Amino acid sequence: TATWLAPMMRELLDRYVGKDWEQRQSDPRLWDRIDAIPDEELWQVHCCLKERTVTAARERVKAFRLGAGESAEYIGAAESALDPEALTFGFARRVATYKRLSLLLHDAERALHMLNMPGKPVQFIISGKSHPGDSEAKRLIQFLFRVRFDPRVLRRAVFLVDYNMSIAREMVQGVDVWLNLPRRPMEASGTSGMKASMNGVLNCSVMDGWWAEAYDGTNGWSVGVEQDYSDSTQQDAEDAESLYSTLEQQIIPLYFDRDARGVPVGWVQRMKANLKTILPVFNTQRMVSEYVEKIYAP
Repeated sequence: TATWLAPMMRELLDRYVGKDWEQRQSDPRLWDRIDAIPDEELWQVHCCLKERTVTAARERVKAFRLGAGESAEYIGAAESALDPEALTFGFARRVATYKRLSLLLHDAERALHMLNMPGKPVQFIISGKSHPGDSEAKRLIQFLFRVRFDPRVLRRAVFLVDYNMSIAREMVQGVDVWLNLPRRPMEASGTSGMKASMNGVLNCSVMDGWWAEAYDGTNGWSVGVEQDYSDSTQQDAEDAESLYSTLEQQIIPLYFDRDARGVPVGWVQRMKANLKTILPVFNTQRMVSEYVEKIYAP
């Protein structure tokens, strides 16, 4: 947990959960103290982390464009790419075909419309690497780069090259929603979503891997249905529809529903539910303790 938890979030937990929370993190009762964190304070910490993530993403994108010899206009666009006030989705992992980064653009026009809704800005920070031998995954990344000059995308989506642990840490600490879209039942676990959750980032994921255990209806969102498909094309189409509908009807309206202080109270309540239900279960201490108590000691 300490590896991926943002220092600002850790300081918040120290104050409201207790400085000994790391030694007791597998105790679910301890995390009821999350409710004591004022909504405005939790939201302010999250906004600071998001602004830091956006700044880091801009710097990485500008450096890449300079190195690639892009036009001065395109390089300059990096300086104003992304908006710290926008609803920010993160998608970062191996670009294996079954992880379906392509689902984001399954209906390209619908996706582009969501990026540009008046008064409800939405944006994507994407990163990842494909296996050198995975030609289909490489073609997918190439497709994403082909739409990079579209004015509807230019400042609303970035791809961070050379994905590594530093980029991963920046992203899991500072986006609003972590997307995970594997083709069921091929997801083994999905640890990036756990890392995002401990920073208050909400998951929107296919019900596979860890999310099938963690999701309870209050701590994030699910995509698709838990059923077997014989036709992967049909599965992709139905999951894409579920993804778009969830974004349009649930996630985007909730994020932009603010009180007089500018705080999205409903969103912050989900952040708290996320911290309370996921932190005590999906951590190394709990895992090692269970091995000791249930396997090694007996």
